[in-house]
Amino acid sequence: MSAITAMMPPVQYADVNGIRMAYYEAGPRGEGVPLVFCHGFPELAFSWRHQLKALSEAGRWVIAPDQRGYGLTDQPAEVESYDLETLCADLVALLDHRGIEKAIFVGHDWGGFVVWHMAIRHPDRVAGVIGLNTPFNERAPADPIAIMRKRMGERMYIVHFQTPGEADAVFNANARNAMDLFLRRPLDMPMESRGFATERKEGDPSLFALVDALAAYDPAADPRPFFLTDDEFEAFVETFERTGFTGGINWYRNFTRNWLASEGLEHRVRQPSLMIMAEKDAVLPPSAADGMERLIPDLEKQLVTGSGHWTQQEEPEQVNRIMLDWLDRRFPV
Repeated sequence: MSAITAMMPPVQYADVNGIRMAYYEAGPRGEGVPLVFCHGFPELAFSWRHQLKALSEAGRWVIAPDQRGYGLTDQPAEVESYDLETLCADLVALLDHRGIEKAIFVGHDWGGFVVWHMAIRHPDRVAGVIGLNTPFNERAPADPIAIMRKRMGERMYIVHFQTPGEADAVFNANARNAMDLFLRRPLDMPMESRGFATERKEGDPSLFALVDALAAYDPAADPRPFFLTDDEFEAFVETFERTGFTGGINWYRNFTRNWLASEGLEHRVRQPSLMIMAEKDAVLPPSAADGMERLIPDLEKQLVTGSGHWTQQEEPEQVNRIMLDWLDRRFPV
């Protein structure tokens, strides 16, 4: 029995927005405001296993899909099929499938972009938002890819991902090493990072050159500790060895398209919102959330101490406690 089967509710399927989507559901169905959990890259609905268990046992109705391009959900070939408009439409269709009027959307990493955009694209379907690590910011003043290329270089992973097939080939050939490189805790040492606000000096190598790092990676020489059990790690490896990484990488290939499409949107979130920051996330540090209060009138911030980027898996007890405290105050059962 795989860890996914053992640790998750039974998988279900829905035909939504032109794809077959896998999702996992637990808790008292039909009672209270449900929570929809949206994972990031390279993750799965399985990334929320600790939250599904804790929140459903606390009387919350919870749903976590494998999003478009991931896990047991379909992976369309067209890059344009992974823009934010489509990703949000998938979730609206999932609500319709389950007969849900409004939900609280919870997102980590890329899922964070999705849930903030759910709030501004489909405000009538969003009761509240919980963001992990990924802040909600003003619309960029220029194409984000151009900004990242200038600040962090051509090999910065999001810039590098724009080249068709190149990053995919490295990741798909090294799925086990890729998950090993990603899914570890940061070292227990002072962490100072400005994340995507970092600027390199002219002539310096690219920052966050993830594809190059993977090509040179030796797991045996990595001193960072694990936070997954062997079974949990194998669940991620087996899934990505089967699916590859192209579906997830295609989300990144829509950065410019998403930026262009957001021009007419009001970048204000009107729903009650909770921002959970991770103390040691090098890519999305707590400072990335500075100024969110200007854009979200009803915002609460909480810090998870000792955690790197994979916050809900590294420090599930902290995350669950923060979520349940906010939910009990703002959306009592």
